[in-house]
Amino acid sequence: QVRLVESGGGLVQAGGSLRLSCTNSGRTFRDYGMGWFRQAPGKEREFVAFITWSTTTSYADSVKGRFTISRDNGKETVYLEMNSLKPEDTAVYYCAAHASGDYFSPSAYNYWGQGTQVTVSS
Repeated sequence: QVRLVESGGGLVQAGGSLRLSCTNSGRTFRDYGMGWFRQAPGKEREFVAFITWSTTTSYADSVKGRFTISRDNGKETVYLEMNSLKPEDTAVYYCAAHASGDYFSPSAYNYWGQGTQVTVSS
């Protein structure tokens, strides 16, 4: 079983940067595609970024050009580098391991971390 723990969230001013990490402590995730999602208060969980086992990446339009997803299989860790942050990026950010189906849909993932809070002040 994959066990995911996110870290790196915090409070940052608009225009600033953060790097989130998602580390696995269970069975290896090197064969899994990995995704980042976020959920703001009162809103549904939304897709942010995805990386395949072969490091092909995809991004939501709202973060394209500002966020970068990467992975280090040797460290069992996936990263989300976030630059030029905006107040609308404020949310709890979750990483997840992809099972099957559309990578932009939360229902396609079978393992989730507990989330890390990102707050961007204006």
